[in-house]
Amino acid sequence: MKRNWMERAGQVMAGKGFYIVLLLCVGALGVSGYYLFSDMSEQGKTVSGPAQVVVTPTPRPTLSSPNTPQVTLEPPSVATPRPVPTPAPPPVATPAPQPTPAPLPSAPATATASVFTWPVKGEVLREHAVETLAYDKTMGDWRTHDGVDIACTVGAQVLAPAGGTVTDLYTDDMMGMTVVILHADGVMSACSNLAGVPNVEIGDTVRTGDVIGSVGESAIAESEEAAHLHLSMTKDGVSVDPLTYLPER
Repeated sequence: MKRNWMERAGQVMAGKGFYIVLLLCVGALGVSGYYLFSDMSEQGKTVSGPAQVVVTPTPRPTLSSPNTPQVTLEPPSVATPRPVPTPAPPPVATPAPQPTPAPLPSAPATATASVFTWPVKGEVLREHAVETLAYDKTMGDWRTHDGVDIACTVGAQVLAPAGGTVTDLYTDDMMGMTVVILHADGVMSACSNLAGVPNVEIGDTVRTGDVIGSVGESAIAESEEAAHLHLSMTKDGVSVDPLTYLPER
C-alpha cells in the first residue's frame, strides 16, 4: 500500500513537477523583492532633510602687483678707514768722523833700537836657567833662574841695554827695585837689584847706553851673592837668555 503511494507521488512529480518548481521560484523572487523594497524605503526615511555640503576653500593665488617695486635688502656697507700717514722721524745728525790718532810706537824707531850693550861691566855670576834647576845659596834650595847676575860694585851706573820706552818701575818683594824697558821686536828687559830711585820715569824714551839707575842691594832673594845687577829678558812674553842679545866681549 505504501509502495503504491510513493509510486503515485513519483508519477505526479514526473508530470507536474516542472510547474511546481517554477511556482516555488517565482514565490521566492517575490519575497526577495518585498524585503529589498522594504529596506530601500527605510533608508529613504532616515535620510530626510537637506543634505550638508562641506565646502573646502580653494587657496587664492597670490598676485604680485606689477606696480609694486621689488626691494632687495643689501648689507650696509662698512666704510674702509683711511690710512693715517706716519710722520717721518726727524733726521738724525750724523757726527763727523773723528780722526783716529796714530798708534804710539811700542818702541822708538831709531837706528839703535835693536843694538844691545852690557848694562854693567863684570863677569856673570849666575846664568839663565829656566829648563834646569840651579842651586840658590840665598834660599838654600834648587830653583830656576830667569836672568843673569852680572858682578859689579854697589853704586855702579846701570845703562839701558837697548833703546826703547820705559814701561814700568816697581819694587819687587824678592828682586828689589826694577826698571822695565820695552825694545823693538817685542823684546823687553828688566834691570833689578837697583838702589834708591832710578833716573827715569814711566813713559821715558831711552837710547842704548843711557843711564837708568845704579846698582844697590835691594834684591833679598839674592842677598847672599856678591854685589851684582840682575838682568832678565823676554820676547813676546816668553823668558829668553839675555846672553843671546848682549854682544860678545
